[in-house]
Amino acid sequence: MRPALWLRRSRAVSTLRRGVWDDNPVYRQILGICSTLAVTNLLVNTVVMGLGLIFATAMSCWTVSLLRNVTPKRVRMMAQVLIIASYVILVDLALKAYLPEISEALGPYVGLIITNCIIMGRCEAFAAKNPPGLAFLDGLGCAVGYTLVLLAIAFFRELLGFGTLFGYPVLPERVTLWTIMAMPPGAFFMLGLAIWFFRTIQKPREA
Repeated sequence: MRPALWLRRSRAVSTLRRGVWDDNPVYRQILGICSTLAVTNLLVNTVVMGLGLIFATAMSCWTVSLLRNVTPKRVRMMAQVLIIASYVILVDLALKAYLPEISEALGPYVGLIITNCIIMGRCEAFAAKNPPGLAFLDGLGCAVGYTLVLLAIAFFRELLGFGTLFGYPVLPERVTLWTIMAMPPGAFFMLGLAIWFFRTIQKPREA
């Protein structure tokens, strides 16, 4: 393999991996916590929220990077918010049109993707300074990392709180359900456990 091609692929892989694992936005940077706590009571809601964030983050980062050389620096933040809002509105309209029940269950949290620290942070910190391909992978990696942590939390909250997975009963009726898992304190408890678990199994960072 040519050295230049190998370097490009290596950088692409490391960019994707950084968002998913090394600098995961939830358990390393503690970002996107509001939606993490709000939508993880059911797996279906979590999957839809995750897919929406993946689409909005990856496409916003790609667009911000594509326009970075023609966007005046003094209005770059307004331009970034406008780009993010455009993709979030597309997600919101698609949910209302094809999945109205889930759209109602998620409530304002779909619209609040616009103010999600993950998407705004990646647009400003990475996409505005790097080429479109890497910016797309950076946004994709961070959003996938966010979604995977939410799915892990939602799995245990729905299983222990409702006795179901994706709405299907999986626990016997004699098993006592943990009502607290369906409530906000259960979300805080599981988020704390997830942060502790993932940070424990990660290799310590070099000083």
